[in-house]
Amino acid sequence: MLRLPGFEVATPRTIDEAATLLARPGARVVAGGTDLLPNLKHRLEQPSLLVSLAAVRELGEVVVDARAGVLRIGAGVTLTAVSEHPLVREHLPSLADAAGRVASPLIRNMGTLGGNVNLDTRCRYVNQTAFWRSAIGGCLKSEGNVCHVVPGGRNCVAAMSSDCVPVLISLEAAAVLRSTAGGRELPLAEYFQADGREHTVRRPDEIMAEIRVPLPTGPRRCAYSKWSVRKSIDFPLVSIALRFDLAADAVDAAITAVRVVVGVLGSRPREVTQLDAVIGQPLSDPKVAEAIAARVHAQCKPLENVPYEAPYRREMLAVHTRRAIARLVAEG
Repeated sequence: MLRLPGFEVATPRTIDEAATLLARPGARVVAGGTDLLPNLKHRLEQPSLLVSLAAVRELGEVVVDARAGVLRIGAGVTLTAVSEHPLVREHLPSLADAAGRVASPLIRNMGTLGGNVNLDTRCRYVNQTAFWRSAIGGCLKSEGNVCHVVPGGRNCVAAMSSDCVPVLISLEAAAVLRSTAGGRELPLAEYFQADGREHTVRRPDEIMAEIRVPLPTGPRRCAYSKWSVRKSIDFPLVSIALRFDLAADAVDAAITAVRVVVGVLGSRPREVTQLDAVIGQPLSDPKVAEAIAARVHAQCKPLENVPYEAPYRREMLAVHTRRAIARLVAEG
């Protein structure tokens, strides 16, 4: 049995109190703990203070801000609540679907949206016990100075495996961050960077307060699809989020805008580009699914950073792209 290292725990009741505590050297924020605590047991982190957000009620709200035209979801809202909340299901069904597929019911009851967005990157060479890692001399993300996935690589390529992030980026969501120095808001598409050791631009003293997602202004169809070894518990091995804005509320209506975001490639999601050819085409046209699947396959090249061979995962990306679009068409 793996044991946790020693640390102190603080339970502030407001974001400002939490931010003050988080400014201390060696402090680390924790919400549900479903990702952080296993990492602590593996000695991937050893903070001296955990700042628990469990008692910060303002992080648990879900409200429509009609003036700003966004749905505001507190970072402390559990994944179960996100998947079941009527406002999320009405306005952002693909986010509700993604949140409802994370791990297992017990984990979704504990894990939060903010935690899933800030999920640490994962790699088959680092998410192991300290004893296991010592046998290979560690890696860029742990105790070593080499990458076992990309020999000679200078940046860590551990994978961002969040279910919710690709969907949120496809919906043009933004994150609101708070610290003792004030607050800032930035698009989630700009929140991640290509280094698995520090894969977000969040500063150590910042707390993610909420996610703001623009409300749809017209007909839209969205989908999320992922492949994992098992349908529960496991992290996705590939994932894809798709969003189609349509000229009318029907699957045979012309596509006016499209956004496709792929996860579990490297330390940040990949947005698929060069999709202009499907603009003006009906979503129900089989050529649309084939064109998008071809672009996904061409632009997304998985690495050997998670289980299963990278070429097979690449093929599965194209398969799940076609399946996701087929489901949208079948649902009408």
